[in-house]
Amino acid sequence: MSTESKCPKCNSEHVYQDGNLWVCPECAHEWSAHASAAPVEEETADNVIKDANGNILQDGDTVVVIKDLKIKGSSSVVKVGTKVKNIRLQSGGDGHDIACKIDGFGAMNLKSEFVKKA
Repeated sequence: MSTESKCPKCNSEHVYQDGNLWVCPECAHEWSAHASAAPVEEETADNVIKDANGNILQDGDTVVVIKDLKIKGSSSVVKVGTKVKNIRLQSGGDGHDIACKIDGFGAMNLKSEFVKKA
């Protein structure tokens, strides 16, 4: 392990090499040894929320669910193709960054990786 390598995301010195990638055990960031740190810093500086296709989401957008989603604590499932109107973006620590109401299910939080902009 090289002592001069640091994580470009959290600046941790505790990094290790796994094949062609460097891995930070503190923030779970992976990067190539040849990649520059500038794009990572630029990406984290903008706190934008993107859908599964990389489109930037905003409050009030309409999205479509791209995967069957099981509802925790229930036997119900939000089906693929369900349209969700008037979303609200939030900074959920658990990854659920969309607050919304779905017809027939009520208020819930969704992860942006499971929706696409309509």
